[in-house]
Amino acid sequence: MRTVNADYDPVEVTPLHADEVAAMRAAALDAVAAADDLGALQGVRRAHAGDRSPLALANREIGALPPEARKQAGARVGAARRDVAAALRQREEVLLDQQEARILVDEVVDVTVPYDRDPVGARHPISTLQERICDVFVAMGWEVAEGPEVEAEWLNFDALNIGPDHPTRTLQDTFWLDPSDAHIVLRTHTSPVQARTMLTQAPPIYVICPGRTFRTDELDATHTPVFHQVEGLAVDVGLTMGHLKGTLDHFAQAMFGTGIDTRFRPSYFPFTEPSAEVDLRCFVCRGAEPEIDSCRTCRGEGWIEWGGCGVVNPRVLVACGIDPTVHTGFAFGMGVDRTLMFRHGVADMRDIVEGDVRFTAAFGLGV
Repeated sequence: MRTVNADYDPVEVTPLHADEVAAMRAAALDAVAAADDLGALQGVRRAHAGDRSPLALANREIGALPPEARKQAGARVGAARRDVAAALRQREEVLLDQQEARILVDEVVDVTVPYDRDPVGARHPISTLQERICDVFVAMGWEVAEGPEVEAEWLNFDALNIGPDHPTRTLQDTFWLDPSDAHIVLRTHTSPVQARTMLTQAPPIYVICPGRTFRTDELDATHTPVFHQVEGLAVDVGLTMGHLKGTLDHFAQAMFGTGIDTRFRPSYFPFTEPSAEVDLRCFVCRGAEPEIDSCRTCRGEGWIEWGGCGVVNPRVLVACGIDPTVHTGFAFGMGVDRTLMFRHGVADMRDIVEGDVRFTAAFGLGV
């Protein structure tokens, strides 16, 4: 016959006695206090607060207790686990402070100690070359003129005698900005700066116009949709192609050394008449026999195409408010990127624009 066992103590059937829980807690707190760095503390955390720690395993046993014993055992184990977690947080804060203090001592830098290194910075060679070109013309008495990169269609095309049906106005050549009826473009050349100068300044005018320009070209070894030009404009009484030739010869020698001259080949540009392509005498073989036959730079021609030039078209002068019966002028334009490639043997234009510091560091602070 079954009867109630009055002597049965449900707490006694498990190892979750108060003294056992206290022993687990004490062992964990002693281990936390003994941890002398963050790595050791991490090991203590796994051993005494992880999923396989004694207190975590004891917490799993609570569910096996009779209902009368669960509340007391749960309270004991929960309080012990909270104490251990709090001790871990406090010890971690102390060890972090100690680590930061040790770093400040170990990694201190005495800025007064003499050093034997002189790190040299670098500027982009396009910027320094543009400044060098400007210096050449400022030394001749010219002025430097700049203008906006977002330009009115009239200044970019109409003022320069580029008709409404000219192919350069199409989307295949020009970046047009929305809305289309605003007639705004990303300038395709720096010639609008020349037009702005003639509209605001009376002759004599001698300006050099460097700047960034935009055309819808694919990026490859010889083309880029964003490139740099330098254009020159002179408007005065009695200017001729002879003055233009002398100016470009001086410019060429300033860029590529003495003995380098230029030649003109007939061409056509809407804003100049007559117009010419400017060829540069090869700065490698200098067009001399027998070196010219094996020259890879000019490919045996002795000359390299450099840019365009000509006498300012009278229609451009009229559009900008200058009397062509009194004043004449000449203009020219060269690619700064192309000039840089010539001067320093850069084979791929992508090296100029991709921003690799190894490319710019080779030029230092000047070109």
